[in-house]
Amino acid sequence: MNKWNCLIVDDEPIALEILASYCQQLSSLKVLGLCGNALEAREIMQTQTVDILFIDINMPILNGLAFIKTLKRAPQVIFTTAYKEYAVDAFDLSACDYLLKPFSLDRFILAVDKATERLQASTPPISVTKPQPLENYFFLRADGKIYKVLVDDVLYAEANGNYTKIVTSQGVLSPVMTFTSASALLPAEKFIQSHRSFIVNKSKMTHIEGNRVFIGEIELPIGSNYRERFLNDIGL
Repeated sequence: MNKWNCLIVDDEPIALEILASYCQQLSSLKVLGLCGNALEAREIMQTQTVDILFIDINMPILNGLAFIKTLKRAPQVIFTTAYKEYAVDAFDLSACDYLLKPFSLDRFILAVDKATERLQASTPPISVTKPQPLENYFFLRADGKIYKVLVDDVLYAEANGNYTKIVTSQGVLSPVMTFTSASALLPAEKFIQSHRSFIVNKSKMTHIEGNRVFIGEIELPIGSNYRERFLNDIGL
């Protein structure tokens, strides 16, 4: 199965969270980042290949329609907006789909299916002797900066109110991002949820003792509702 890189752009945190949670339901999608405006998205798109772009229209600085016009080679674009009057303009820009907020998961899946059909039609088959490596990093906005975070450097993520604490081997980042949105950035094959407020990098775990998992001297809880799934996921 192909893995498609997607980017989410919206100035409403709740909209970002909903889209991130929807993307998390589809194993074919990899979320490269969550952006609060088009210029943040532009920075990421200059360094990474984006296959599907979910973007709002009515945003500060540069609206979604104007941003798409600046792209020399646009990805598959799915507009997500509360304003139906922009639909004609959107499809004039060869948009893949136009989702009116609030939209359901099933409507979202239909839009993604349409985008992936276009991508598959334009993508030559990949030789099985040369598998494509998974991206090993993502971008994160925190403290007024955009950080490139290596997946293997992340020790764990912790829910912290309206923020999520991302603890890496280099330090701690606290983006204004819900725990659900942060979870969407961490690949399921490398991370495991030990508690409703904690996601742990499996490769960094050193030992388990009772209802606690350790990363060296760092002690994290294993919730009773997560324990069985946690142990199954590590082969116990």
